[in-house]
Amino acid sequence: MMEQSVWLGAARRPMRTAAIGFAALTAVIAVILVIGQFTQDEPLGMYEMLRPEGHPIIYAILLSLTATLVCASLYYSDIRGVIEIERTGPFDIISLVASRLAMMSVAFIVIVMFYEVVLRYVFGKPTLWANELSLWIAAFVFLFAGQYAMQQRSHIRIYIIYDLMPRWMQKLSDCISVLLIWVFAFCLVWGGFNEAKAKLLRMETFGTAWDPPIPATIKPAILLIISLVAIQALSNLIADWNKAPEHHSPADEIDETEIENIRRTLEGKD
Repeated sequence: MMEQSVWLGAARRPMRTAAIGFAALTAVIAVILVIGQFTQDEPLGMYEMLRPEGHPIIYAILLSLTATLVCASLYYSDIRGVIEIERTGPFDIISLVASRLAMMSVAFIVIVMFYEVVLRYVFGKPTLWANELSLWIAAFVFLFAGQYAMQQRSHIRIYIIYDLMPRWMQKLSDCISVLLIWVFAFCLVWGGFNEAKAKLLRMETFGTAWDPPIPATIKPAILLIISLVAIQALSNLIADWNKAPEHHSPADEIDETEIENIRRTLEGKD
């Protein structure tokens, strides 16, 4: 990652400090809860994470974890990756923050599954929540990744005919593409709003032993993210309107930075 600031400016260092501080607090509380699993008669676990009433320490870890993710997402969104395109509009910030949240969520899924494997095969005490939690997080990763792909213009596009068009026709094609995205988003929100609202208001759960509110959170999230994707598509159209004509080739798909990193790794092994 390159080190120049993307948008935070002077607030970048305080945001990093806040992320580290909240992460340390979350880790301390997590250790206390883990120790409590072996020392308390009625230990607090993942079941109480969904039902924290009457447990201040559960509220504390949920708030500190949320603050950690928010601060870390904001901080890392201020660092432009080597293969990332430059920010072209103010709305890009939202997509970049979402992408960093998705990035950290993948690591969190790995931690959850590792925890499950250790408890299942080392201690013979499998959890009731690891699989559902990983599915829950993965759903948000999928949604945030779609928004990030739109911001980075890395969604699937076929350039064979597009490159043959004059610039005015390319702009027309881009307008039609954005219009279709907005029509799809509108139809999805129009058709799914009442169902999503009902699931959220009654906090519909998954119907399992752990019983997380996956339907109550994923359904509204789908409508929200697809709306953000539509806005991002419009932002891209506005930002790219006056760009010079582009021509694409299979060589564009080659990541020279990644190839160079692999070459250095192989040379280091020799």
